[in-house]
Amino acid sequence: MKNLKAIIEGLLFVSGDEGLTLIEICNIIGESEEEITKCIKELCNDYNSDDRGITIEYLGNHFKLTTKDIHKEYYKKLVTEEENSILSQSALEVLAIIAYNCPITRIDIDNIRGTNSSYAVRKLLLKGLIEEAGRSDTAGRPRLYKVTDRFLDYFGLGSLDELPKVEIKENEESEEDEEENLFDSKYTEI
Repeated sequence: MKNLKAIIEGLLFVSGDEGLTLIEICNIIGESEEEITKCIKELCNDYNSDDRGITIEYLGNHFKLTTKDIHKEYYKKLVTEEENSILSQSALEVLAIIAYNCPITRIDIDNIRGTNSSYAVRKLLLKGLIEEAGRSDTAGRPRLYKVTDRFLDYFGLGSLDELPKVEIKENEESEEDEEENLFDSKYTEI
């Protein structure tokens, strides 16, 4: 038997800022709205404990994992430290994907990288290097992202036309080689 609470918790974590609607959760798991609602209420009760730092919020018709307000002074310190820190490898990857493909959705970024990019997108938004560029016309109308003028300033570019030209290498490696080269870029300068 599947542990619905654990599956829902994982889905909400992976969905990041976007969150999921009740219908989306039901469709993914294949359970009734009543059963999913019951599990979400149980999760909310679990998170109400003082020894938990997160909770489930219902915002904009979406369920989302969020941090608790009572600890916000610590979160502010983290954000301040992040604003002053250099960009991580994952943030640079996301930034490059957005720069070369903007406007682009987070899901498309995830598909290119092969991993969840929610944290890197949030970090880049906080740093002002990317911004929302509207909504996609695809199902669910996900947010589109583009780089900002601050990005251009940061990298000394007059426009995106000044980005190095790249081509995607054909992947002729076996799956074993691919696992060893997870951090090698598929993009190379021409």
